[in-house]
Amino acid sequence: MLARHNPQLNKHGELIHLLSTEGLSRDMLTHILDTAAQFVGVSEREVKKVPLLRGKSVFNLFFENSTRTRTTFDIAATRLSADVYTLDIARSSTAKGESLLDTVANLSAMAADIFVVRHSKSGAPYLLAQHVAPHVHVINAGDGRHAHPTQGLLDMYTIRHYKKDFSGLVVAIVGDVLHSRVARSDIHALTTLGAAEVRVVGPRTLVPGDLAPMGVRVCHTLEEGIKDADVVIMLRLQNERMSGALLPSSQEFFQSFGLTSERLRWAKPDAIVMHPGPINRGVEIDSQVVDGAQSVILPQVTFGIAVRMAVMSIVAGNEA
Repeated sequence: MLARHNPQLNKHGELIHLLSTEGLSRDMLTHILDTAAQFVGVSEREVKKVPLLRGKSVFNLFFENSTRTRTTFDIAATRLSADVYTLDIARSSTAKGESLLDTVANLSAMAADIFVVRHSKSGAPYLLAQHVAPHVHVINAGDGRHAHPTQGLLDMYTIRHYKKDFSGLVVAIVGDVLHSRVARSDIHALTTLGAAEVRVVGPRTLVPGDLAPMGVRVCHTLEEGIKDADVVIMLRLQNERMSGALLPSSQEFFQSFGLTSERLRWAKPDAIVMHPGPINRGVEIDSQVVDGAQSVILPQVTFGIAVRMAVMSIVAGNEA
């Protein structure tokens, strides 16, 4: 039987789109992280630019609200010397009923080279990747509940930066796993990179029952979930994606699953605390933890620029 083709790769196994961390090999993930490491120092230069994407056009298509992701993609593309265009969706033809494929076809006619796409519908970036010209690349900046691969990659970069190696690590992902595309991207990357144990932690209403086949341990109490963990990744409650009463209240969630300084002591003394943002202080995480010595939340954002520079430079260097 022929192996199922990974739409992110060309026939040579090179990355031409980034749609998900799922299906990427350990070597490919490591290559992206190693490339990102070369870009971290760019932000410390007086001239924060390299010419790798000079003459290329990057179009940011954000059909959902975003601050960190959109801004870091803007900065990353600019530092690669690309021409960057961010579509105002509220005033675009899409808001008037134009289909996503027609919008992209029209932008492609304007000599687009890379589309960075965030969309509320799972699979939208895959659809675009199937219809763009061979020289055009699609990067998924978050699709529905499905995937957020660049966030997953910057999380992996952050973990590797502070912990050096994935083998032997216990990583706990805590909170609204049900609605989190970040959680899925992190799980695929962590298991591929060889983390010793990945735990998903939260109330039964917010942790899907089908995650065990992904190689994770499901925990329904915070103490069990973060006990002796090396890394604790907190997720926000995504109330905008919830239908029905999945929680009595955010206050009750904090009483059971909110990360406080006292509860953080259940993890290892040198455990790092991460969060993809935006942060709801006092809902999933206490301010003392956010601003505390074990928090690496702001470095995550900084590393995100380098990771997105790496992804864009890699895909732009390969042809379908």
